[in-house]
Amino acid sequence: MQIGKLAAAFSSRTLGCTGFGVALLGLSGCMHAVIEQTRELPTAISSTEAVVILAKPNVEGSGTEDKFMDCVGDDLAGGAHPMHIAANNAFVDDLFPWFEPSTAPTRPEAITELLNRPGVSEKIAAKGVRYVVWVDGVTKKTDGGGSIACGAAPGAAGCLGFGWWEKQSDYLATVWDLKQARSAGSVTTNVTGTSALVGVIVPLPFIARVQGTACNRMAGQLRTFLQGDAATATK
Repeated sequence: MQIGKLAAAFSSRTLGCTGFGVALLGLSGCMHAVIEQTRELPTAISSTEAVVILAKPNVEGSGTEDKFMDCVGDDLAGGAHPMHIAANNAFVDDLFPWFEPSTAPTRPEAITELLNRPGVSEKIAAKGVRYVVWVDGVTKKTDGGGSIACGAAPGAAGCLGFGWWEKQSDYLATVWDLKQARSAGSVTTNVTGTSALVGVIVPLPFIARVQGTACNRMAGQLRTFLQGDAATATK
C-alpha cells in the first residue's frame, strides 16, 4: 500500500523513534537530544540575586534568536522554584554601551575592569544581577527531501506524496559569576529532529519541535546548574 511505503520512508529517517505508528498517533516528529554540563565554580543563587540572559555577540552570521532567549528566560522565571530573570533589553540599555556587541566583555576577567567604571557597579547592583548567561547558537535546517502535491477537481480534492526535513538546535550557554569575575561553567544542548508531511488525501504533518525542546532542556539544566548542590535556592 502507498501509505505503508510512506511510513517506511519516514521511519528510516527517524532518530531514536520506536516507529511510524507512534509518530502517527502523536502527530509529532522524532527527536534526539544531547545535554552536557561543565562546572568550573560552585553556584548557589539566592532569592535576592538575578540572572540576565544575553545573546553572545556574534560578528559573523546571525545571532541567537530572540524567541529562544525569551523561551529560556520564561522557563527559568516559572516552575516550582522561579528565578528572578532580569529583562535583557533593559539591562543592555541601562548599561549602555558596555554590553553592546562591539564593546561587550569577551572574557569574565574583564568584568573587574568594567565594574570599576563610573556608575556600572551601581547599576548592576540595583538590578540584583549576579550571573550573566551568554547564549550562542541557532536552529537551522540540515537536510530534507521528497515532495507532496495537492490538487482539486469538481467534487474531489486531496494531496499525495511525502516530504521530510531535518532541523538541528545547537546552543551553548556560558555562565559568568559577576561577583567573582569568573566563568562558573557552561551548559550545551543539541537537539536534532525529523519532521514529515504525508499526503494521503488530507495532508498529515508530523512536526519535531526541536527549538522548543532545546529551550526546555537548556532551561532545566541551567536551573540545576545555578542552584548548585542545594535542592532549592539559598535563602
